[in-house]
Amino acid sequence: MKIQRIEAIPYSIPYAHPLKFASGEVTDAEHVLVRIHSDDGHIGEADAPPRPYTYGETQDSIMSIIDKVFSPQLIGLDPLDRGKVHEVLDRTIHNQVAKGAIDIALWDLLGKALGTPVHKLLGGYADSMRVSHMLGFRPAEELLEEALRFGEDYGITTFKLKVGRRPLALDIEACHVLRAGLGDDVEIYLDANRGWTANEALEVLRRTEGLGLTKLEEPCDAKEAMSRRRLVEKSPIPIVGDESVPTAGDVSRELLAGGSNAICIKTARSGFTEAGQILGLCAGLGVDVTMGNQIDTQIGSLATVTFGAAHEATTRSAGELSNFLDMSDDLIAEPIRISGGRISVRNVPGVGAGIDEDKLARYRQN
Repeated sequence: MKIQRIEAIPYSIPYAHPLKFASGEVTDAEHVLVRIHSDDGHIGEADAPPRPYTYGETQDSIMSIIDKVFSPQLIGLDPLDRGKVHEVLDRTIHNQVAKGAIDIALWDLLGKALGTPVHKLLGGYADSMRVSHMLGFRPAEELLEEALRFGEDYGITTFKLKVGRRPLALDIEACHVLRAGLGDDVEIYLDANRGWTANEALEVLRRTEGLGLTKLEEPCDAKEAMSRRRLVEKSPIPIVGDESVPTAGDVSRELLAGGSNAICIKTARSGFTEAGQILGLCAGLGVDVTMGNQIDTQIGSLATVTFGAAHEATTRSAGELSNFLDMSDDLIAEPIRISGGRISVRNVPGVGAGIDEDKLARYRQN
């Protein structure tokens, strides 16, 4: 079996409910569908979500790096020779989302060729994951209304509140309103997307003491090494590295520097292979991990479930899996269902995110 052809297909689907947060706002899913064809007729697929304000990648840059750099070097390789594939990818720095999509598409292709679900190839620990839902920048009462609705409709009991780059009083108010309205049995944690200074983060933690917040993600820029280390030392809850740790090397640097004491894994930027390396590193050091979301489509969310449910450590916390519900449509042929606050893996060969070709034709941009 050889890699015969790689497609990078741009498409755009509007969000019915745009998500706004400290580092940007998403109104349309202007993504890239990556397809890898083998010479024996198998096709592996993955979604690449550009986040220029976080990683510097755009829809155009993802298409260009795949078409002009990766494809010419990958065509002709055996998909099973993953070491050779990653040697090619690693020759080019950055471009993590493009690399992640290629890696996931190759795992999808291999699962289909072997007739095996990828979640079993990766570990097969569980058959589902608990769901965490992200709450964006909105008035506190509207956030509470959304959280109550998602709890009622989908059984979700974990919520990540986006904070940062707005008056601290708004973020503090949202924490208090959510806790009062949701009760003590619902988990709430924060993500500032580098929108605070370390001192601002400490002030928010002081003014939300007693609310039972469970963790704080990317409070300030990791380049503020001394301030971040001081925050980790003083914080009563884990400080989670996210944008600062897209690779295993970044995770090592951040943990050794004392800038984080928990790590967010996102398959959209690491694929399954490097996500496994990150997980192994954290497991060996006794560092907690969470499965994050890049405001993924259902295709991307199913990839997160596939990896997250495969390992015991990644099932301990709810994964951020539900923000596809804010989209007006999706390319996936069989929509994801959230039931009892959980999403199940798909026991079919590959990842299981088959594409609706009519929808792809409707939303593709070339």
